[in-house]
Amino acid sequence: MDASDAQVIKQHLIDPEICIRCNTCEATCPVGAITHDSNNYVVDADKCNLCMACVPPCPTGSIDNWRSMPRVRAYSIEEQLGWGELPPELSAEEIAAAGGGAGAAEPEPAQSAAPASLTGEEDFNSAQVGATLPPWSAAHAYTNLYGPKAAEKTITATVVGNVRVTEVGKEYDTHHVMLDFGSMPFPVLEGQSIGIIPPGTDGKGKPHHARQYSIASPRNGERPGYNNLSLTIKRVLQDHQGNPVRGVASNYMCDLQVGDQVQVIGPFGASFLMPNHPRSNIVMICTGTGSAPMRAMTEWRRRLRQSGKFEGGKLMLFFGARTKEELPYFGPLQSLPKDFIDINFAFSREAGKPKRYVQDLMRERAADLAALLNDANSYFYVCGLKAMEEGVVLALKDIVANAGLSWEQVATSLKRDGRLHLETY
Repeated sequence: MDASDAQVIKQHLIDPEICIRCNTCEATCPVGAITHDSNNYVVDADKCNLCMACVPPCPTGSIDNWRSMPRVRAYSIEEQLGWGELPPELSAEEIAAAGGGAGAAEPEPAQSAAPASLTGEEDFNSAQVGATLPPWSAAHAYTNLYGPKAAEKTITATVVGNVRVTEVGKEYDTHHVMLDFGSMPFPVLEGQSIGIIPPGTDGKGKPHHARQYSIASPRNGERPGYNNLSLTIKRVLQDHQGNPVRGVASNYMCDLQVGDQVQVIGPFGASFLMPNHPRSNIVMICTGTGSAPMRAMTEWRRRLRQSGKFEGGKLMLFFGARTKEELPYFGPLQSLPKDFIDINFAFSREAGKPKRYVQDLMRERAADLAALLNDANSYFYVCGLKAMEEGVVLALKDIVANAGLSWEQVATSLKRDGRLHLETY
């Protein structure tokens, strides 16, 4: 055994009991050390450089687990994929017996170079520009009140509404589902999410993992003053490759009837939160069910305006879908006052018209967006399919450059001050 075999490393592991399989860690890892199968998300010890980029965005804290292990005995990807819970920590004697040299030093976390996306290099990684801190004026978020390792493992919610919010007859079947928590406390903020545990077991006979859904209602409930919330859920009937598959949780949720009960964990999320400063400007960029947190923010601002507490911060929405028939909440959005919210729709599959995406609309509104990007009171939220993320950030970069501003300075401010939040899947 040579010296490197005897080295004790700090191995990065993900707790499978807490993980809600939201893919945030894999999406943000800059070195491709995180992978997954249908069971678990895991970290490759040979690739992980302890850069910590994946730790702050994790909504549950499942990513923040470490084990001192001899490098030669580090847990393999195959071992981790089969776990139902984390293994116990090894004692110093067990580490030595397993091949770890006494007193071996653990490696220090990697010192990252300047983010590529700030210096103009080609590689894009959302962790380099997306903020992990909430806006300074955001309300305090409660997280992980219910879950595998909380005092109360789950909470039962009752379905009090289930309405389709896309045109009937179209394949993009999206539902607005309302859940009531009765007397059990479940405080949430706009931008947070919850986990739904589908009933039954998977193909291996194990209980289904929780599925994460963004909350579509404001902090005081879908029905104001009641302990309830709403979700925006698309029925999944095929995978990303177009193969037929029925999504376990989405079909379960879309088929729920009023009076049914569901098992919920959470809430999750402490950074994708709206600012409370009344003069703050909010730019919302989304596709499909990524509209859920944007609906929550818009509705909270609308209620503040009705109460006389709204002081004039701008609201801008860039919303993309294939057609208007497949765009959730299209009708209600049309009824919002023009002096309240600036709405821009992008449709990519309209018959006889060129494809248009949210980044195309952003470039058309470059003058307005440049002013907001340069304003410390402006906050940007991106939610939807992962494929949109890079295009949106590149559009922001072009808008800044064409306005004669420094992208490096603006991007640094967006990340440092919690002004650009990316939540894609």
